[in-house]
Amino acid sequence: MLWFVCFFNYADRMAIFSVFKLLKEEMDLTDKQLGIIGSAFMWVYAAMLPLAGIIADRLRRKTLILGGLIFWSFITLATALSQEYWHLVCFRALEGLGEAFYFPASMALISDYHSRATRSRALAIHQSSVYAGTIAGATVAGFLAESYGWRSGFYVFGSFGALLGIVLFGFLREPERGQAEEIIEERPPLPAAKRKSGSVLGDIASIFSTPMVLVLIATFAGANFVAAIFLTWMPTYLNRNFGMNLGMAGLNSTAWLQIASVLGVLTGGVLADRLARRHAGGRMVTQAFGLFCGVPFLFLTGWTLSTTVLVLAMVGFGYFKGMYDANIWASLFDVVNPRRRATAQGLMNSLGWFGGAFAPVAVGAAIAPYGLSACISATSVIYLTVGVLLTFGILMFMRGRRSAAQPAET
Repeated sequence: MLWFVCFFNYADRMAIFSVFKLLKEEMDLTDKQLGIIGSAFMWVYAAMLPLAGIIADRLRRKTLILGGLIFWSFITLATALSQEYWHLVCFRALEGLGEAFYFPASMALISDYHSRATRSRALAIHQSSVYAGTIAGATVAGFLAESYGWRSGFYVFGSFGALLGIVLFGFLREPERGQAEEIIEERPPLPAAKRKSGSVLGDIASIFSTPMVLVLIATFAGANFVAAIFLTWMPTYLNRNFGMNLGMAGLNSTAWLQIASVLGVLTGGVLADRLARRHAGGRMVTQAFGLFCGVPFLFLTGWTLSTTVLVLAMVGFGYFKGMYDANIWASLFDVVNPRRRATAQGLMNSLGWFGGAFAPVAVGAAIAPYGLSACISATSVIYLTVGVLLTFGILMFMRGRRSAAQPAET
């Protein structure tokens, strides 16, 4: 059920990027203004995530997930009514407000159904919906725009998303918090009453006091900066540099990369669960491997003039990106208190999206002096940097920690 909710989460946010060309023509927009439309969602999304995480650790997650789905679906419908540039910016910002409540609540909910033995695989399967929604949003919006105008895709996705939210209120179930957790401690666990979330500031301080959490956040911010560039500018890149129409640009900018990511995320989930049984940082090792292997493919994506090489580069990058993505939240949940998961997820997701939110505007401003190809190739440097940072964190902070499979000493 959450797979389909997340599908619309990404389809709705992706639809706008495939119609940039038509928005530019209809409203006489600059590349920088298009970048701001892309970033408006990310800024509000990032700003709301910490609050969404705090709320999700305290209120019923089912209500937040489905209420958010219905809200952002109506905003998607409203986007189709835009007549001015500022309308688009406002509706994209409101879209970010609604979607912010999904991931903190859903990741915590799934983790209450799956212990550390299967958590990476469960979250990896859910992550595949991100890629499916990305492909559908970009492709369907592009093809519909060419035949029926740019507004048509927003009518379609908004209507079906709202209907899904109403239907799932009768089926989605709320698990008990922490029910699947296998807590391994060197001392007896505290009574349940004392393991409840404390004050908001206390929870936040506890999360940020863990050095590996800070490393994971910084790594995610860099990886998300790269992802934001691809989500926002790849359809335009293929339209301008390879002469593809809107539908084909939307399809090719997402399908090759995202289908490969599905394979990568499933591989990364299985590999990480196995490594995590033997090494406390096993999930993070899988992530670092994905980052390093993605570097040459990122460089080729922006550098090549061959369509064949471009497709191969996008497939390679997508596969290894999936290995990193599979463990974004599972790695975080390995180093935070189970009852602070939604808060930790909201904080990390927020800071990661704040980093990514500047990417569309930065690229929009850099296109004129450097070209879109150079901007995309330059993202390989970011992947290399965060890969080194994550490796440093594993060596410094995860050595000596017990894996989930190792028993505690008594």
